[in-house]
Amino acid sequence: MLHSGRGAGGYDLLVAGKGTPATALLSKQRIDHKVHTYEHDPRHESYGTEAAEALGVAPERVFKTLVADVGGQLTVGVVPVTAQLDLKALAAAVGGKKARMADPAAAQRATGYVVGGISPLGQRARLPVVLDASAQRFDTVLCSGGRRGLEIELAPADLVRLTGATVAAIAC
Repeated sequence: MLHSGRGAGGYDLLVAGKGTPATALLSKQRIDHKVHTYEHDPRHESYGTEAAEALGVAPERVFKTLVADVGGQLTVGVVPVTAQLDLKALAAAVGGKKARMADPAAAQRATGYVVGGISPLGQRARLPVVLDASAQRFDTVLCSGGRRGLEIELAPADLVRLTGATVAAIAC
């Protein structure tokens, strides 16, 4: 169970020792971020819209992390929860021809996170990441912190820098 407490500014902080590889990376790199937690409901249809609703955040600012297979290479697409991943655009962004959604078990093994809690940050294997260009419209965006019910808010530029992401229009 994830434990949290209220931090300055009214956002939730993880209790020491209860973080994830994503939160550890942000702390190690001294990246300005906020950690938000909410009680995950396993019956909810969409983890992303659940996060937006629970946290009272515009859903366009909440991004989901999806893993696809682009020509045999697992690749991460990060798109708003209000959109779908355009597999053709993702493939083009990384110089591939075709893409399909990755097998969930393969995505979990490669990232070290469970489906519904995959973070683009702190993954077990460094996978290519493509961030949808719409993220640049906001000062901060939210993405999974590595567990269901855990979201990290940070500047899109910091997300790009830490993941080595390509920015491209990959949402439809």
